[in-house]
Amino acid sequence: MQKRNSRFTHFIQRFIIGTAIIGVMSAAVAKSPESKTVPLFDGKTLDGWIDIRDNYASFSGGDILNPGSFAQKLATKSDAVATFLNGRLSDSVRASLADCPQPESPRMKRYRNALAKDLNRIISGAGIHNELRFRGVALKQETRDLLAAGAKLKDAASLARLNKLLIEDAFAGDLAQSPSRGWIVKDGVLASTGAGRGVLCTEKDYARFRLTFTMRQARARPGQGHQPCVLIFCTRPREGEKPLGALGGIQLQPPNGSHWDYRPGKNNNGGAAFTKLNKTRYDNSVWFRVEILADATKGTARMAVAHPAMEKPREVLRFSDPAAGKTGPIALQMHNAGLFDEFKDIAIEIDPDVNELLMLRE
Repeated sequence: MQKRNSRFTHFIQRFIIGTAIIGVMSAAVAKSPESKTVPLFDGKTLDGWIDIRDNYASFSGGDILNPGSFAQKLATKSDAVATFLNGRLSDSVRASLADCPQPESPRMKRYRNALAKDLNRIISGAGIHNELRFRGVALKQETRDLLAAGAKLKDAASLARLNKLLIEDAFAGDLAQSPSRGWIVKDGVLASTGAGRGVLCTEKDYARFRLTFTMRQARARPGQGHQPCVLIFCTRPREGEKPLGALGGIQLQPPNGSHWDYRPGKNNNGGAAFTKLNKTRYDNSVWFRVEILADATKGTARMAVAHPAMEKPREVLRFSDPAAGKTGPIALQMHNAGLFDEFKDIAIEIDPDVNELLMLRE
């Protein structure tokens, strides 16, 4: 019993120390009169940020929350909308409707993805709405607004968005209901809505900077978990141009330092360009502090984390590839649907005088 009490006491001490470190780092950024650090988030609005969603006008496999029920309705043509969709499915997907795998089956991911692929083909075509087909379907406000716009819809993406919303509304219990926004401000924090894959990027571009923020992953839907993600050295899309996936950036995953390289022609784990330090498995559901020091002129980045479970802050990841460095936006990434990440105390120091991780000095 005494040994167990000692372990518990040690854990509490580490938690208190870690929490204190996070508080000190936040206060230092906010109060230093000589600091070149400026806030990127005012705690009230999304001013200074741009919401770019990959699934604004498309389905992902993860959007099919209840594949068994959805497949049965399509197979039995349970109503006019199900009948319409059944007639436009590919032969292979239609044949698979009667053989929906169990939720824990390794086949389930492929099954969902195949259904989503067919749905995307359908919604990218002509408008699917008519009064008779959707009679009795309760439509969201956004759906009604787009229907009211009618012929005024100016682009294919808006029509595909309308088609997607109509299908979501018709199968509200089986498909994820995508909010009109991927990110919102609530209770003073910047929060992802779980709407689907996409990014929230800065309106301004940055080259050399120190980015600091506090974050946690409040929750993730079952089977849709992924570490929080931040993107640097991103490519800003031109007006009217489809954005690169993850803005073609370099991905850093706090608090444990996983990573990805989204540059065109790459889309891999980055290999030797990344060095993962201090192999950790810290809980991402508690508030923790992050510092990222990046230099686009050299293609380098370092990331440190102060976590309540740590006795002191640690550097967890380094990146180095001169070819990757580029001036561009910084982005918070929602890797997939079902993730509810929260950020606060987001600030940036441009062209920092000290080329070291300040967190490690604490």
